[in-house]
Amino acid sequence: MSLVRLKVKEVASAKGISQRQLFLRSGVDIKTLQKIYKDPYTNITVETLGKIAEVLGVDVSELIESEKKGDKPIGK
Repeated sequence: MSLVRLKVKEVASAKGISQRQLFLRSGVDIKTLQKIYKDPYTNITVETLGKIAEVLGVDVSELIESEKKGDKPIGK
């Protein structure tokens, strides 16, 4: 079984966009963004992912990666 890991935090950081800026520009609820930053395995809607991708100027596919179930770090 594969897991989908969100790379929002890494991509935003690489582009110099803070969590707050992402919140203000995307319209995504701050609690949702905090959840994504804390746990990149959080389930979110495609619509939410699209809003984030638009602000970051990337394709949605750049914000996700597939991992095998055994690859998920312990404690997550």
